[in-house]
Amino acid sequence: MSDIPAFDWPGLMRLGLGRLGLRPEQFWALTPIELIVLAGLDDQPAPCLRSRLEELALAFPDATSAPLEGEK
Repeated sequence: MSDIPAFDWPGLMRLGLGRLGLRPEQFWALTPIELIVLAGLDDQPAPCLRSRLEELALAFPDATSAPLEGEK
């Protein structure tokens, strides 16, 4: 099993749809930073710094696909 914590979608949805009163289409159109600012949490440390993003990229590399027909 992975050491990466599960993403708290229910908590984010409670925040956006409940506390902030967003409609579903508004909630899903937001970027994470927009949600953070709307929630007044923008004075907190960044949730994912470059080093963590690089760790995740190494742990979950993009799958390489087979070359398309005619490619080498």
